[in-house]
Amino acid sequence: MTEHDKEDSVVGSVMEKISEKIYGHNSTSDVDPDHGKSKSDSDSLKSRIYHLFGREKPVHEVFGGGKPADIFLWRNKKISAGVLGGATAIWVLFELLEYNVLTLVCHILILALVILFLWSNASTFINKSPPRIPEVHIPEEPVLQIAASLRIEINRAFAVLRDIASGRDLKKFLAVIAGLSVLSIVGSCCNFLTLFYIALVLLLTVPVFYEKYEDQVDAFAKKAMIEIKKQYAVFDAKVLSKIPRGILKGKKKD
Repeated sequence: MTEHDKEDSVVGSVMEKISEKIYGHNSTSDVDPDHGKSKSDSDSLKSRIYHLFGREKPVHEVFGGGKPADIFLWRNKKISAGVLGGATAIWVLFELLEYNVLTLVCHILILALVILFLWSNASTFINKSPPRIPEVHIPEEPVLQIAASLRIEINRAFAVLRDIASGRDLKKFLAVIAGLSVLSIVGSCCNFLTLFYIALVLLLTVPVFYEKYEDQVDAFAKKAMIEIKKQYAVFDAKVLSKIPRGILKGKKKD
């Protein structure tokens, strides 16, 4: 092999390595290996996918992304199971066994005070250290944060109710009326404690189920929303469009 051929082979190998580094890096970073599409195209397609309630964030971020989200989505199974077990025990005590809340609190306090009192006095006779009773103080900052968040949510609810009552959004008005009607029917069938327990069980089961089967639920919800929009269009054409509104508009102008 001549020197010229050796130089050509060296130059060719160097050019191949350079092209592999350039185009290989671009292909692996920008092209989806499964479908041969670029990442920008796949991201745009993902953004167009229908999500339940029009959400854009993951389920964990929808619930705040903190410890409550971890509990609802069973990130920490011990705490989630403890919350569910404690709520079930409270519901069984107060609902099935018909135990009174004040009676239970008094009995727990009596038992705790008797044990601590006897332990404190008997420690001198049995040569053991008395119990260390911690000083309990409610911090001010978390209470203020909870109160501020509640105030924001309550004001938001009042604003939504005022907007609905002003007659600006008929869809929202019908949805709220239907929701309140269902809530009143459920409230007549069970008391507040049972309703609270049902809501807690739903919060601990429905989000984690949705996160696990997100694609299937979103696909079903998309079909359901299309059908609901069709039925609403029929209802609007047959009923709502025939309601006379000229008189109301004339009164508003006057």
